[in-house]
Amino acid sequence: MTTRTARSSKSVLLDIAFLRLWSGTTASGLATWALPFVLGLAVLDRSLSPSALGLLLAARTAGFLAAVAVGGVLADRHSRRGVVLWSALAAAAAAPLLAAGLGRSLPLMCAAAVLSGAGQGACRPAFQALTAEVVDPGRLQQANAALTLAVRVTTLAGPAATALLAVLLGTRALLWGLGLLWLVAALVPGPGVRSAPPAPRRASFRSEFADGVREARRHPWFVAGLVALTAVCATGYSVTAVALPLISRDRYGTEVVLAAATTAYTLGALAGALAVARLGTRSQGWIALAGMAAYGVAPLSLALPVHPAVVVGAYAVAGIGIELFNVPWFTATQREMAPDKLARVSSLDFMLSYGLAPLGLALIAPAVDAFGAVPVLLACALTCFLAPAAAAAVPTARHFSSSLRELPPRRTRPLGGR
Repeated sequence: MTTRTARSSKSVLLDIAFLRLWSGTTASGLATWALPFVLGLAVLDRSLSPSALGLLLAARTAGFLAAVAVGGVLADRHSRRGVVLWSALAAAAAAPLLAAGLGRSLPLMCAAAVLSGAGQGACRPAFQALTAEVVDPGRLQQANAALTLAVRVTTLAGPAATALLAVLLGTRALLWGLGLLWLVAALVPGPGVRSAPPAPRRASFRSEFADGVREARRHPWFVAGLVALTAVCATGYSVTAVALPLISRDRYGTEVVLAAATTAYTLGALAGALAVARLGTRSQGWIALAGMAAYGVAPLSLALPVHPAVVVGAYAVAGIGIELFNVPWFTATQREMAPDKLARVSSLDFMLSYGLAPLGLALIAPAVDAFGAVPVLLACALTCFLAPAAAAAVPTARHFSSSLRELPPRRTRPLGGR
């Protein structure tokens, strides 16, 4: 029995290699989430202006989009562990530069924000591919559930903890702390199963990325799911970012609805991640796409004159649904794609789903001004319902698998069980 086979008989949370990967991924996710929040605190203490905050976030997004495709190619061309190391170190180096420029030099902060975004973008596909190397196929869904649970817990507890630390230590110290988190992401994860990096290739970055696109196109379920995910991110997520605060203030006259809805979404996502860790593989694609479609109840609740509790409940349902999609989606991508092209396919996923989301953010406010809030919200809800339904009609979408072979067996014990 090989070591990899032996490891499959125990919970993923008892696997040291996975725990190292989990720690690094969690640290990178926390640092990625916390940077906009910390910069927002800098606006509150007047060491940064609102316009400068917008510029820095735009610079970070530009760095992310520029690096995510390059990171995918490098992670398939070289060691995934090496790409995680160097990209996380780049993000770590950006943190003290941001701290040094705070209140002194906006150009320095913009350059640091680009570097930070580039590090984040390059490490995302590398982490995805490294997970498939560290965890055997039978435990991938459990592993992805554990990873997303960590993200949701930090999102839930992070704002209060960060605000408290800002009072005690100051914003500049928090930026240094983000650098330490990136050092954890760089140094803690162990190597994958590759004993040596692939042989060097002479093809250009563009042609190698095109190979990844062709690999993605070989899987109709992936193309359909990615189109649906991009549509939901550009509409449903934009509603949460733009329309929910406005409706909380104007319709209900309080920011409590905003806070309660976002908290309910995170708690729902936690519940969804726990539930999906135990799901089997029967019709997992349809279940995942139904979960994605559940996000449509969020804009629908905002379009209707309902009690605030209905809005909060709708966001809890949306949170459950999004994790019913996320975990099987990542698992199927890691399982079905050619191993030597996995990072490039993952970078395509992040480029479209996350990369086009700012377009929705930019368009929804003018659309509300032009057509009114209710028609725009109903259109967003309809998009969230119909896009996953259309993806589910693709023949290979039912199981998120393009092959006829039996899917890997799934154990149904809980994350920490035996």
